[in-house]
Amino acid sequence: MYGFDFHIVSSLIALAAVLALIWLAARGARRFGFAPRGGGTRRLTLAETLPLDARRRLHLIRCDGRELLLLTGGGNDAVIGWLAHSAPRPEPEA
Repeated sequence: MYGFDFHIVSSLIALAAVLALIWLAARGARRFGFAPRGGGTRRLTLAETLPLDARRRLHLIRCDGRELLLLTGGGNDAVIGWLAHSAPRPEPEA
């Protein structure tokens, strides 16, 4: 009976240690910029990506309520331009 209780207690201690390490890793990732911080709104988002061919992609980027088209891949990347200001569309829920 003593060995059974010892295994349960040691298992609970090991589980608590693993959970504490996960919690510390998450805090460290947020602090050093590896994970997004909660709370604030994002200024820069990738709205859509459209593959044009095997290498090139057209990206629609939103920044501070404005939209920008980027062409990536191929020989070089290019800014196509800012889109005309229109009524802001609601952000999709992630």
